[in-house]
Amino acid sequence: MVVVMAPEATQQDVDAVVELVRAAGGDAFVSRGVTRTIVGLVGDVDAFDALNLSNRRGVLDVVRISAPYKLVSREHHPDRSVIRVGGVPIGPDTLTVIAGPCAVESPEQTLAAAHMAKAAGASLLRGGAFKPRTSPYAYQGLGERGLRILADVRDETGLPVVTEVIDPASVELVAPYADMLQIGTRNMHNFALLQAVGTAGRPVLLKRGFGATIEEWLMAAEYIAQRGNLDIVLCERGIRTFETATRNTLDISAVPVVQRLSHLPVIVDPSHSGGRRDLVVPLTRAALAVGADGVMIDVHPDPRTALCDGDQAVTRPEIDDLAHIVAVLSPLMGRTLTRPRARAGVGPGTR
Repeated sequence: MVVVMAPEATQQDVDAVVELVRAAGGDAFVSRGVTRTIVGLVGDVDAFDALNLSNRRGVLDVVRISAPYKLVSREHHPDRSVIRVGGVPIGPDTLTVIAGPCAVESPEQTLAAAHMAKAAGASLLRGGAFKPRTSPYAYQGLGERGLRILADVRDETGLPVVTEVIDPASVELVAPYADMLQIGTRNMHNFALLQAVGTAGRPVLLKRGFGATIEEWLMAAEYIAQRGNLDIVLCERGIRTFETATRNTLDISAVPVVQRLSHLPVIVDPSHSGGRRDLVVPLTRAALAVGADGVMIDVHPDPRTALCDGDQAVTRPEIDDLAHIVAVLSPLMGRTLTRPRARAGVGPGTR
């Protein structure tokens, strides 16, 4: 059972709930997020029902649940959520394209990629300033200089920024520059990082671990939600299988499965799942047809010189195809393609 406290609840209100639960023989765990406080109850649920907690001062809701991922489950939140990133909605009635370079390399490259992203129908800009890589000798990103470049490009184009955080220590650095924090596949099980972004005051894009089950993926989202942040978007990016013809195997069935289990939006990354430029367009079609709430695509002005994942970055011909696909399929799927916002007032503070 979970008790969701109202935003105006005082510390005395929280303490009163905890004392009631413990007096009834249970235990209570308080999680304080940026926007809300949640009290998780452990013990005899029937005894908790008798406490009439929903009528206590400061209590917004009391949720009785059985799924292990309590807060992200549809058991207590039957309607699918809409998450807004810099004013851009991601949810069941819209189709949102996130696009940009896998890694920020220079101001010129990032700005050119952002214009390519807009041409493909994107309303959010992705770009990595910190790049966790398999090889210690591979390009690791520009760090804070890359974050400043992304902020400048946001000001120029009006595209809110989605960028990755790689460890708890970097959250405080990245959050002021970002409109959305991305957790990459290698960090899906980094529980300290999940908890850190749960209190960072930014929406979170959580990629599925390349070897994670759907339940493990949702439990990772629960770590974020348990700290008070329910502004989470899940990203299916392919899983590791025995197949070597593609970089990963896109688990397209994960989209409807997760949408049945969780109220959180689900998008697909066709770039990392296939790992090949020629697969991005067909995998995007598949993602939209199966009901994904959006896609995230790598673009680069000159993939031959890309410092990261050039083989999967799309160029002008694929961008024209992508723009056509999202424009045509959106209404067929009963969705509205999200559009870039006006440039005035851009920045994380305008969320």
